[in-house]
Amino acid sequence: MNTEALDLMIIVPALLAGLLVLLTHVPLGAQVLRRGIVFIDLAIAQIAALGVIIAGVADLDPHGWAVQAAAAAAAVLGAVLLTWTERRWPEVQEAQIGVLFILAATAGLLLVAHNPHGGEHLQDLLAGQILWVRYEQLLLPAAGTLVICALLFRLGERLSRLGFYLVFALAVTASVQLVGVYLVFTSLIVPALAVRHYAPARRLWLAYAIGAAGYASGLVLSTMFDLPSGALIVWCLTLLAALAYASGPKAGPHSVQPRH
Repeated sequence: MNTEALDLMIIVPALLAGLLVLLTHVPLGAQVLRRGIVFIDLAIAQIAALGVIIAGVADLDPHGWAVQAAAAAAAVLGAVLLTWTERRWPEVQEAQIGVLFILAATAGLLLVAHNPHGGEHLQDLLAGQILWVRYEQLLLPAAGTLVICALLFRLGERLSRLGFYLVFALAVTASVQLVGVYLVFTSLIVPALAVRHYAPARRLWLAYAIGAAGYASGLVLSTMFDLPSGALIVWCLTLLAALAYASGPKAGPHSVQPRH
């Protein structure tokens, strides 16, 4: 434990990155639970990560716009494909999402098989390097977050199937490169699970509070104990969510209704 070396200013960019992710992922997570497609974020996030890997294989600038475009294009193609599969075979959509996830994950493994730094790159995309995020990396995601939040809060449940998948794909694209696949999934699903038995008027802001506290506590603890930030944030966020769920109301009339 290294409390003397703890400088809270170090974690400010990382915390801002986490808050940007939460702004879009918390409301999207509520919709994901209602639609009964819990693992869509893993599939889309993995497809976006595959786009980043393809850009790397093509020797594109890892910090340039081309990598963002490759990740976004891959995620949008995945969203279009999932829209088609849900329309064609809705009864097995969750299974199809799982198949798409595993195909994207194994494609990434194959593409980096002969890269001496491939394992490290994959680890960064999965677990993220949130503690090393710089302020300049937040500009483009911040602009995208504003647009996505405007769409979500203006349209909400009125988004069509394709519209939801496309908005979701764009939100995940930037998030994967900021915080990694694991935190993308955690940010989307865990706060939404924690508040599902609360009154509808309280769910959104309570979910935001749980997510923000999870990111903040995970970053502080990872700095103090020199532990991987992404993994520790996942645990902190999940433990806080479990506490919020356990201390909240039991299942009742305000619970999330399953998809018909």
